[in-house]
Formats: sequence, structure tokens, C-alpha cells
Amino acid sequence: MPQGPALEQLAQVFADCKPLFFALAETPRQQIMLLLTEHHEMNVGQLADRLPLSRPAISHHLKILRQAGLLEVRQQGTENYHRLTAEPALALIERWVLGQRALG
Repeated sequence: MPQGPALEQLAQVFADCKPLFFALAETPRQQIMLLLTEHHEMNVGQLADRLPLSRPAISHHLKILRQAGLLEVRQQGTENYHRLTAEPALALIERWVLGQRALG
């Protein structure tokens, strides 16, 4: 098994991926992401109209997705509109995959 700095670096990248994996693991968050793929951006009320979740539950899931780098928020008046931003997550996964290949 490979050891040393390269393995330590890969372990750190994997640790950096944990919030992303956690965010993607729950069905409600997957449903939110699918809705945002279809509608570009939505607020909590719009999501609540389409999901069997309370507004506080949706806000909780949006927070996790945001912390994982999967969403951006745009404020308009008193409303926050959420949209997908997959590029940071894809870059992180790419770093992990490339690190795996380099060690393999």
C-alpha cells in the first residue's frame, strides 16, 4: 500500500470531500438538487410547494447543501433564491480521483 506525503495528501482531499458526500446522501437533498436542476433557482416557499417537507426542514437541507458548496444564494428583497453551483464540488471530486490514480 502506498505511503508517505502523497497518501497523506489524498487522505486530506478525501476528508475535504466528507461534507459533499454527507450532503448528497439524503433523499430530500437529492430531491432539492433535482428541482434546482429543472428550475434554475427557487426559494424555500417554491421548494415547499413541490416537496413533502416543512419550510424549516427545507431550510435545514439547503444549509447543508450550501455548506457543502453545492448551492449559491441570491437575495432579492426578503427572499433568498437558491441555485446549484456544482463546479467547486466537481473540482474537489476531480482532485480526489486524480489523487487515487496517481497512487494506483
